[in-house]
Amino acid sequence: GDRVVGFMIAAPRSGSGKTMVTCGILELLKRKQKNPFSYKCGPDYIDGLFHRKVLGIEGGNLDSFFEQPQDMREKYAAVSETHFPVVEGVMGYFDGLGGDTTAASSWEVADILDLPVVLVVDAKGASLSLAALIKGFQVFQGESQLSQANKNGNHIQAVILNRISPMLYPRMKAVIEKETGVLVAGYVPELDFWQVGSRHLGLVLPGEIENLQEQMRQLGDCLEKTLDVDVLLKLGEKADIDVLGSVTVTADGSSQKCEAQKNADLVLQNQFAGEKISHSVIRIRLGVAWDEAFCFYYRDNLEFLEKQGVQIVRFSPVHDKHLPDDLDGLLLGGGYPELYAKALEENETIRNEIRRKAEEDMPILAECGGYLYLLKELEDENGTGYEMAGVFSGKGFKKGKNSHFGYITVETESDSLYLKAGERIKGHEFHYWESTQDENELKMQAKKPTGKRSWPCVTVKNQVMAGFPHLYYPSQEGFGERFVQACDRYRMKRKRQQ
Repeated sequence: GDRVVGFMIAAPRSGSGKTMVTCGILELLKRKQKNPFSYKCGPDYIDGLFHRKVLGIEGGNLDSFFEQPQDMREKYAAVSETHFPVVEGVMGYFDGLGGDTTAASSWEVADILDLPVVLVVDAKGASLSLAALIKGFQVFQGESQLSQANKNGNHIQAVILNRISPMLYPRMKAVIEKETGVLVAGYVPELDFWQVGSRHLGLVLPGEIENLQEQMRQLGDCLEKTLDVDVLLKLGEKADIDVLGSVTVTADGSSQKCEAQKNADLVLQNQFAGEKISHSVIRIRLGVAWDEAFCFYYRDNLEFLEKQGVQIVRFSPVHDKHLPDDLDGLLLGGGYPELYAKALEENETIRNEIRRKAEEDMPILAECGGYLYLLKELEDENGTGYEMAGVFSGKGFKKGKNSHFGYITVETESDSLYLKAGERIKGHEFHYWESTQDENELKMQAKKPTGKRSWPCVTVKNQVMAGFPHLYYPSQEGFGERFVQACDRYRMKRKRQQ
């Protein structure tokens, strides 16, 4: 019962080349038919989208602010049954909440899952100092949630040197291995063809995908020569079953899984295939906006809803003239509606249908981009206004700088739609657009997990709850359950009227 452990690609700071190395390694694993699965640490959707579109590889998030350690272990264990997981870290390896703690850092995720870590170090403009840098990362102590703290040092088991000359590499490998005892598993030379900047990691347009797939092929060809792929495979395939999730190894070495885990496997297999989930009775058809304008969804949220008996029915507010038939609720996720404001305005029939459904008390959740779509008007990049669904008054406009950014908890002082007084649900905000909605209409508070800052957020009207926060449903199960119950009541009402 060997289990693939996979590994994390981390770095001393942002801009070291983690994303490039992660893409290259995913491409190589795909060529070797290892069935890779890409995880991103933290709340970012974009890299996962990118991996799905350009590399054709499934992905998810690992987030120790959102998730409980045991839930994260079980989820990871279920995926590593059938996939080779590669985890891309976020920012620098130890950088966590509020800048002065390792909570919610890549290191904390590696510690919870006991993952081997490959540190990508930008070698440009340094030589022997690289050994000192790596040594510092080896000895630095993070605050662990676990009793097994530092039994594996800081989990750093290999290093890849980025932007180093092939001439200098053998000497650097020798000196780093001698000084630190950490394996140097290859290097990446300066690549002139690699153009995957932050613009590409935003929305990938269909025309760019072929060009990017070509870049992936070139990157793969290069890394096949410069990385020690066998060493990386050995690192990720070490069988260390006891630390991962609820798997018990029997005398003959086979593993028995608990029911929950079997169910989690089923959900994973069905996730983006749009098949019927076999382990729960499907009661509710939930329309989920899913196209180039709306594409930010946590896999964990969709699985959470599926476990409550929800069938995800995708539709496009950009292209579809009408909503799918027989819907019991709507979910409008984040994305880039401001880039498609003209097309969204032109598709008047679906805007009107959504407004009518809201007036008829259909339960609707809208987050960030989905919330902007429900306003009366939305300005594009150039400040041109376009008409939106008009469920709420007010308009969305570009603020210029990032308005609110980072992890939050959302709470409410008095019982509000889907959330009871005193409950909290975790989420995060990241948006450059703002809305002119009247503050009195905002029913909930967003609070920063560190520090005192809070601000009003989230609007409620009829059965519609909308706002900028991206919420993580498993962090407050009552919230998702109440939404599903509301969809169920709407379904019963609909059936009675038919």
